Amino acid sequence: MEGMGSRPRVMVTNDDGIDAPGLRALVRVLVSTDLYTVLVSAPHSEMSAASHSITWRHPIGVIKVEIEGATAYAVRGTPADCASLGISDLLFNGPPDLVISGINMGSNCGYHIVYSGTVAGAREPFLHGVPSLSISYDWAGGKSSVDDYKVGAEACLPIINAVLNDIRNGTYPRGAFLNIDLPTDILHHKGYKVTKQGKHMTKIGWKQVSSSTQGGKNPLTKNMQVDSVPGEEISVSSMPQEVFFTREIRSQQVSTEENDADYVAVREGYITVTPIAALSNAEIDMRSYYKEWIRHVVPSAL
Repeated sequence: MEGMGSRPRVMVTNDDGIDAPGLRALVRVLVSTDLYTVLVSAPHSEMSAASHSITWRHPIGVIKVEIEGATAYAVRGTPADCASLGISDLLFNGPPDLVISGINMGSNCGYHIVYSGTVAGAREPFLHGVPSLSISYDWAGGKSSVDDYKVGAEACLPIINAVLNDIRNGTYPRGAFLNIDLPTDILHHKGYKVTKQGKHMTKIGWKQVSSSTQGGKNPLTKNMQVDSVPGEEISVSSMPQEVFFTREIRSQQVSTEENDADYVAVREGYITVTPIAALSNAEIDMRSYYKEWIRHVVPSAL
C-alpha cells in the first residue's frame, strides 16, 4: 500500500491495541530520531494474553489510522495476525527491516512468555526470517505512569540501533529474537543484562461470578469475559442453567532459581535482554529420561 524510502523500515505492533500508551510512546520516540521509516500494524483493540493464536477461518478487517510520522493500520486480529500481515507484501510493499512488539503494560518474563501476545508479535516475524524484538514494562500500580513508556523506549534505542546496524552489515544472528523487559523504576535502571527465560509465573485461579455481561476487550475471548462481582455460590453439579467463572490472581510463584533468570534481574532493576527461539527443547536430563522410558513402553523404539 505504501512506497518507502531507503531508511531502515521499523514496524511496530503490540497486544494492548493500537491506542495503547506503550505503543504510542514507542512510535513517538522512533519518529523523533528521524532515523527510520516507521510502520504500525497493531490490533484494533486489546488482545492481551492471546499468545500466538491466529485468525484462520474468516477475513479480518484493516483500517488506516492517523499516527503522526508513521504509516499505521489497525487490524481486527491477533498480534500474530498483525505481525504476519505487516511483513507481507500487502500493507507496506514488502517486509520491514525490524519488527518491534510493545511496549507492553506489564512484564513478560518466565512462563508468562507462553501466554504473551506481545512476545508472539515478535515471534511471528522471527519464524519468517524477519528480525524482531519484544519490549515489556514492569508496570506497578501506584508507582508507574505513562511517562515511563517514553523513558523505556529511549532506553531501548541503543539496542534497536545496534540490531539495525548488524542487519545492515549482515552480521545479525538469525537464531533467536530478543525479549526485553524494563524494570519498574526505568528512570534509574541499573543497566542492561543478558538473561535466560526463567520459570516464574503468577498463580491464577478461578472464582464464580453472577453476571454474564461481556465486559472484556478481547474479541477472541469475549464470551469468557464477565463482571468481577462475587456471585451467590451454586453447586456446579446441580446447575439449573449456565453459570459463569472468571480468572483471578492468587499469588506470585516463589522460586530459588539462579540469578541469570529474566524475572530476577528485572526485579533487581536491570533492563533484561533475553534471546528467545521458537523451538522448545526439553532439558537434557528429561530427554535422557524419556529415551530410556520409551524403550520400556515400546521395546522397538530407537
